[in-house]
Amino acid sequence: MRRTILPKREDVQGECDKAHFLPSRFPDIEGVITLKLRFTVRISHLAICVLLQMALLTPSAKAAELLVFAAASMKNALDEADAAYKAAGGSAVTASYASSSVLAKQIEQAAPADIFISADSDWMDYVATRKLIKADSRANLVANRLVLIAPTASDAKIEIAPNFPLAAALGEGKLSMGDPGSVPAGLYGKAALTKLGVWEQVRRHVIGAENVRAALAFVSRGEAPFGIVYETDAKIDPGVKVIGVFPEDSHDPIVYPVAITQQSHNDEAGKYLAYLKSPAAREIFQKYGFTTPR
Repeated sequence: MRRTILPKREDVQGECDKAHFLPSRFPDIEGVITLKLRFTVRISHLAICVLLQMALLTPSAKAAELLVFAAASMKNALDEADAAYKAAGGSAVTASYASSSVLAKQIEQAAPADIFISADSDWMDYVATRKLIKADSRANLVANRLVLIAPTASDAKIEIAPNFPLAAALGEGKLSMGDPGSVPAGLYGKAALTKLGVWEQVRRHVIGAENVRAALAFVSRGEAPFGIVYETDAKIDPGVKVIGVFPEDSHDPIVYPVAITQQSHNDEAGKYLAYLKSPAAREIFQKYGFTTPR
């Protein structure tokens, strides 16, 4: 009889580290922003890595543990919600955070997520049109607001209104925001600035960050005098303060849709999704500044 020899866990881990993809049981995309295009060329290597890691798990572990891909702006709130879910008897949850655009592309490339939480409808639509989510599981989870921030020590005062003097306030400084070509917070920001008639004046000042938390960090570190982020991001960083809120009619509603991925066969996924929509989870989300979608 031929004997099957499984690789050592540490050897599998080493291969996954080389692929910049699976630092634990499943992929954690914290740093996936360094990956982007490299993901496509490494997909074979990553697929092997996924299979090897899953071979080392017991059937019960594979069935129970959930992998959630969530927009970077959800991190603090979702981490607390996940801990509460587990404390209440739910399964362990591994959450991977990045820009919604990056996560959607990862799902398209067969990354084994069970749940996807996007920071806008467009990227959820992207995976939906490719039949990568279970359509009947989709729901709008939370909502957010778009704000203009400055370092805490700043004495800047700006009233956001049509043709407001943001360019003059910037001077030669930078405006930190998510990449306006792909990151939801950047897309909302560009739409708002365009509607208010100031985009063309400030576009050369823009630092297009890979996700909203990176945009927040530029301002918090004092590397940019102003930034555009979500209200929830500004609340968790003592290094910044909100100096203005963008009018809701200056951009599309900021909603976070959630769905179970098409490839997920984890029985816990439906239970977890129901928990995210429960009053208990909603209370946690509201604590961090998220609101209920209309």
